[in-house]
Amino acid sequence: MDLIVAEDRSDLVKARGEGRVALVPTMGALHEGHRTLIREARGRADQVVVSIFVNPLQFGPNEDYSRYPRTFAADLEACREEGVSVVFAPSVQTMYHPDRQVGVSSGLMGTLVEGASRPGHFDGVLTVVLKLFNLVSPDLAAFGQKDAQQLALIRRMVADLDLPIEILGVPTVREPDGLALSSRNRYLSADDRRVALSLSGALRAGAERSTPAEVRAAARAVLDEAPPGLAVDYLVLVDPATFTEVPDSYAGEAVLAVAAKVGTTRLIDNVTVTL
Repeated sequence: MDLIVAEDRSDLVKARGEGRVALVPTMGALHEGHRTLIREARGRADQVVVSIFVNPLQFGPNEDYSRYPRTFAADLEACREEGVSVVFAPSVQTMYHPDRQVGVSSGLMGTLVEGASRPGHFDGVLTVVLKLFNLVSPDLAAFGQKDAQQLALIRRMVADLDLPIEILGVPTVREPDGLALSSRNRYLSADDRRVALSLSGALRAGAERSTPAEVRAAARAVLDEAPPGLAVDYLVLVDPATFTEVPDSYAGEAVLAVAAKVGTTRLIDNVTVTL
């Protein structure tokens, strides 16, 4: 069956077939990381719906909403190649009423780490994800572990609101040089890419250590030696369930997360470490 493009709820109702449905929410500019999400979803469902929507609610006033890459024709071709059943591509007007007042609060976790740097970001993420869940009615939804805090918050929302949806976390896909795949990587010049490798290098160095103090010190040492052009926003070692910083006495799994600007491009990355 050929790929169906749906633009509103009525289109989705017509397109939905029988069996288990998986949703892969995206903002488009699809890359191999998105393709991996689609493949993982396809292996667990009868139909895969990919949403393509650049969500204005999750961008701050000085962020890159207007210049975020939009490659719809190429995205559709990628979805065809991966066996996607339906692409849901709503307009902003379809997703949000002009007098919209109600949204989702991301709570305390939404104000920490990435949320501290981008106030309101996770409220916008959870609001659009909940709307997509309501519109698509999936049995399963797939998200990348590169956005670890986002994934943790979506799992929290599903648990707190008793949503009957399985959340699948898919490991980060990386370039051969270690750089985590991101739609924003296309902003990077060749020199920027070399600088950006300090992020994954710091995470690798930290993951080789076994205590919180050693992990933080090893990762920070790599960032301190990074080439000019790297402006670190944060480097944190946090509890994966709450995203609060772990104490030096902590044992178990933790998330080592980093965010930085390379030139004008903001990148994030993380790795799970066992302490």
